[in-house]
Amino acid sequence: MTPKTDIRMRVRNLKVKVADSGDEILKGVSFELQAGKVFALVGESGSGKSVTSMAAMRLLPEALVITDGAVEVEGQDLFELSESRMQTVRGQRVAMIFQNAMTALNPVQNAGKQVAETLRLHTTLRGDALRQRVLQLFAEVGIPDPDSRYNFYPHQLSGGQQQRVMIAMALACEPDILIADEPTTSLDVTIQEQVLELIRDLTHSRQLAVLLITHDMGVVRNTADEVAVMYRGEIIERAVVDDFFHNPQQEYSRRLIDALPDLTHFQSVAVEQPLLQLDDVKVYFPIRQGVLQRVVDYTRAVDGVSL
Repeated sequence: MTPKTDIRMRVRNLKVKVADSGDEILKGVSFELQAGKVFALVGESGSGKSVTSMAAMRLLPEALVITDGAVEVEGQDLFELSESRMQTVRGQRVAMIFQNAMTALNPVQNAGKQVAETLRLHTTLRGDALRQRVLQLFAEVGIPDPDSRYNFYPHQLSGGQQQRVMIAMALACEPDILIADEPTTSLDVTIQEQVLELIRDLTHSRQLAVLLITHDMGVVRNTADEVAVMYRGEIIERAVVDDFFHNPQQEYSRRLIDALPDLTHFQSVAVEQPLLQLDDVKVYFPIRQGVLQRVVDYTRAVDGVSL
């Protein structure tokens, strides 16, 4: 049995309805998040996954109403807190990262200042100490050359680097709980794996309790410790990941697993001419510094690729 001290968040009998129609969106959702573990909430679009995460953070739109249940952190029901106290909880105790970092980041403020703003709101760090803490966070989440990337605007960063900036922002105040809502959906498969590996590493090194919202069973299999399947606002199955993939109990769960692509069988097709040929392809992005933003170097995203 899991020791009580390992439980970072308890969601109990959470119910949410549409304010106007009274239609139930969540129908008594319950689960716990443990320190050092990734708990995946999986299901098709519209199953209630994201509503669950937004309700836990008290960020639901006015059209949706929480009608019952509790979300407890260290025995304190977050639904009973004032909005000012809840703002302190967000960031310091519970942080969230979203699906598309580009839309979540401020396009007219450089990356370093956005992370620094989070620290400024929740800590006493100022001046050079504040900047150094941001650089430490950038290094921890794997952003190359943190000192120069500090001054980059979001559009100057790759999709993977944008997501890493958002993760750095989420971790800035050392929360105990991280909610990751489809954190890699907008990324290509290689960068997706790098970001998921980062989340796994941070889960262990910081002993985070992670709620991973996803519809991708491949992500669940490679990242999560435990999985809960949502269907029409209810959790219909919950299991340790290995047990779930080897012996799913619900027909809906089996259909989700069967939808995974089979990468073990390939069929070769002979062609007379290459379908695509690349010859010494190079893609460079300028690195600008100083008041006049002169180009001092280039980020070599693609450097002489031929195939």
